[in-house]
Parts: sequence; C-alpha cells; structure tokens
Amino acid sequence: MPYSVLVVDDEELTLRTISRALREETFDVCTATSGEEALKIFGEDKPDLTLLDIVLPGIDGVEVLRRMKQANPGAIVLMMSAYHMVDRAVEAMKLGAFDYLIKPFHLADMIGTLRRASEMLALRVRVRDTVETAKGRYDFGRVVTQNPAMDRMLEMARKAAEADHTTILIQGESGTGKGVLAKAIHYASPRASLPLLQLNCASLPDTLLESELFGYEPGAFTDARRRKEGLLERAHGGTLFLDEIGNMSASVQAKLLRVLEEGTFMRLGGTRLIKVNVRLVAATNVHLKEAVAEGKFREDLYYRLNVVPLYIPPLRERKEDILPIALEMLQHFNRELNKKFIGFTPGAAELLQNYSWPGNIRELKNVIERTMILAPEGDIDAACLPEEIRDHIVEQVKMEITSAMDVSPTGQQFVSLRELEDDYIEKVLAATGNNKTHASRILGIHPTSLLRRLKKEQTSSN
Repeated sequence: MPYSVLVVDDEELTLRTISRALREETFDVCTATSGEEALKIFGEDKPDLTLLDIVLPGIDGVEVLRRMKQANPGAIVLMMSAYHMVDRAVEAMKLGAFDYLIKPFHLADMIGTLRRASEMLALRVRVRDTVETAKGRYDFGRVVTQNPAMDRMLEMARKAAEADHTTILIQGESGTGKGVLAKAIHYASPRASLPLLQLNCASLPDTLLESELFGYEPGAFTDARRRKEGLLERAHGGTLFLDEIGNMSASVQAKLLRVLEEGTFMRLGGTRLIKVNVRLVAATNVHLKEAVAEGKFREDLYYRLNVVPLYIPPLRERKEDILPIALEMLQHFNRELNKKFIGFTPGAAELLQNYSWPGNIRELKNVIERTMILAPEGDIDAACLPEEIRDHIVEQVKMEITSAMDVSPTGQQFVSLRELEDDYIEKVLAATGNNKTHASRILGIHPTSLLRRLKKEQTSSN
C-alpha cells in the first residue's frame, strides 16, 4: 500500500521537484505552501508522513510541527532546513521530528530517509494489529464462567486493570489460568500498547533470575562480556508479569521491594540508579500469607504485592463451568484440528463434571485435545474419554458403596447385598457410557453374566 506524504515548502520549484521524485517512488503526494495550509491538510487528509520546511510564510515550520504533534503525537514529520538553520532543526528534533534534511540535499537521500520513516510506520501498524489481536484474544468477555465467585473476581480484575499503577497479586492452583488473567489485565489497561513481559520465577536459579530481572554490566560476573538490559528496563512503560513469585529467594525479594517502593534499581555490577515505570502483576500457587508466617517470604513485599488480591478458584469448585469450558475448547480444536465434533453424550458430560481435575483448565484442555485426536467425530462418548477420567467415577462409586455399608448400632443403614450390587452395576454402566464389555471388565465378570443379570433386573422390574 503506497503511503501518503504531505510536502510543505514555499518554493514552487522545490515542491514540483520533490513531488515528482516521490510519485516515481509510488508515494501519494499532496502539497502546501504555507504553515496554515499545511495544518488544514494535515487535519483533514491525515497524511502518513510529512516533509516540512522550517522557513515558511506566516507560521514557521517549528510551530507547525508543534501543533501537528499536539493533534497527533504519533505523527511522523521530517524537517527540511538550510545549513544556517541547524539550531532550529535541533529544536524541531526535541519536539519529536523523525529526522531533518539539510538543503540542498540529494533526492536519493530524501527518498532513503522517507523509506526509513515508512518502515517505522509499517512497524507501528504491525504492533497495533498485534495488540488489537491480543486484546480480542484476552478480552475479559471471552472468559467462560457461570460461577459467582469467578464473576466477582473478574469484576475486581477489570477495575484493577484501569488503575494504571496498581500492583496485583493473582493466587490459585497450577493450571487455573493465572497467566491468561494477567494478559487480560494488561490488554484492558492504559498500558496495552506497551510491552508485556513475563518471567517464571520457579524456572531459574537465583543468580540467573536476578540477572534476567535487573540486567548486568560488563564484568559483573565471569561470563558478563557485554551490558544486558533486564526485564524491568525492557518493560518500561508496560507490564511485568512474575509467575510463581513464591519461589523467589530472599535476596531478590529485597531488590524487588525497592523497585516497588522507589521505582529504581541498579544492574548487577552497576553503580547508576535506573528509574523505571513498570506495572507489576505477580502470581503464585503458594499461600503467601502462610509463607510469610513461616519466614519464607518477606512480609513487607507481600503487602506491596497484595494491593489487589485476585483468587482463581480450582475447577472442582466451579463444576458448573466444566461443560461450557469443554464445549468452548471443542470448538477451538475443531478449527485447529479440522474436525467436526458436535458435543458430549450425557454419560461423557457426567464424567467430565464429576472428575476432580487436579490439573485444572490445563488438564481439561489436554484431555479434550487428546480425545478429539483419537475419537470418531460426532458426539464424544464416555468410552472415548481417557481411562483416568473413567476410572475416577468408578472409585467414587466404590467409596459411596463403602460409606453405605457403614451401619449404626440400630442397624438402620443395612442394605441387601443384591441392592449394593445392582447400584454398583448401574453406576459402572453409566460411567462407561453403557459399554457392557468395558463394564464387565471393571466388574470382573464375563459379559454374558452381566447381560443375564441385566435381563433378570428388567424382568423383575416388569
């Protein structure tokens, strides 16, 4: 796509020469001969790039630049000036001009400078598109939940996201989606177009964690041959997400506390204070309050992190969400795997809802993907689910029957052996999606014996 360029110069010959050269390079060109005319065209046509002379009748080029930047801080403006106007060109650079050209200049130099400006513009568009895509992907509205506790937590997270500098602590078991929530907070915040960087504190030893966070100077340690910026510097203006912060050592905790309190730090081996503006979102599956009581986590850092506490309940505490999330994942993998699954049979749905999901949403996602790869398309049946899901319900049934066999001194809880067997058979059949071969294997009897037993039950009930 050709970029549009506004060329502003009061010399007609200069305008014609520059315009002809730019059109030959496929730029769309519009021109102005005064500052007032330039501002009018800039406001109405919104050119991608502006080539602006400093010396103009009426409003001069530097004042035009100032007003352009006030109207659109992201405007890319290149200044033109004679050699004796270098001081004014420097003033323009301080106001945010992209570059300046000293007259007389070669057209090839001008084209090269405009090409560099075009590349920056293209990069901005790519970044903006990436941010918009991420905003859509991690929008709070995409979170699937019917759970009141989750709804309350998400409402708190939305409000916290809008509070630009507020530190947030996300707690919850592994696999509950703490990282996804951190991204949703960033992309709903005023910092959405600025960096979001993340670091898992449990995945690195202390020395490496410290150098990743704070960076280092040459000679700070044996292999430090060049300066390295840490994540805090690179996240300046944006968000830093520290996952599993409960695993951070005491020495790194102390340095992080200084960043939160003063907004400054020093690189390893450095002597200069570096000031940063970073929003910190931390997450942990450790109960930090207990870690504080045990002396494993700094109390002052805990209170600095815990400004807005967010707790994500485990999946077993929000059973009403299991099936809707599973259906959402099914549609996702239909697109990704080019499959045509419809949903889950009642037996499969019951198994999914009654399983405890120790790995939470991460485990559910893995189960859905694995099942869709191996199972025939259509509705997913109970027999298609992984063995650990099917066996879990059988163990639950055994526990229920064992509990039912406990008797009181009055004998009121006694049931007949036949009733226990019938109840157990019925629940195993339900758990296996009425797959009699599989059920007979679990029960430890021949399939013919199971069929005979079921036929007797049907006859007696009639």
